Amino acid sequence: MRVLFDQGTPVPLRKYLPVHQVTTTFELGWNNLKNGELLQKSEESRFSVLVTTDQNLRYQQNLTGRKIAMVVLTTTSWPRIERAVEHVTRAVDSAVPGSYVEVPIP
Repeated sequence: MRVLFDQGTPVPLRKYLPVHQVTTTFELGWNNLKNGELLQKSEESRFSVLVTTDQNLRYQQNLTGRKIAMVVLTTTSWPRIERAVEHVTRAVDSAVPGSYVEVPIP
C-alpha cells in the first residue's frame, strides 16, 4: 500500500513498514497543506493510508465518503511509539478504504 506520513509522524516508523511504500508530506512539499487540502491531494495521488498524529482530524473534517484510510497516533513521541509499534503496524496493515482508527500509545 502507499502510505503517507503527516507532519507529526516520526519518520523512523517507516522502517517498521517495509512491505509498504512510505512517503512523507515533507518529501512531497505538502507539509504546509491544511487538513482538507491534504486529504484531497492524498486521495488524488492514490495514497491508501494517511498516518497522522492529528487527533482532531475527525472533528475538523467530514470523513464520510473518503477513500483514504486514516491511522491516528495519540502521540508524536518516537520512543513511546516505538514501544507500541506492533499496534501501529497492525493498524496500517489492516487499513481499508475510508477507515479511521486511533492507535492509543501509552
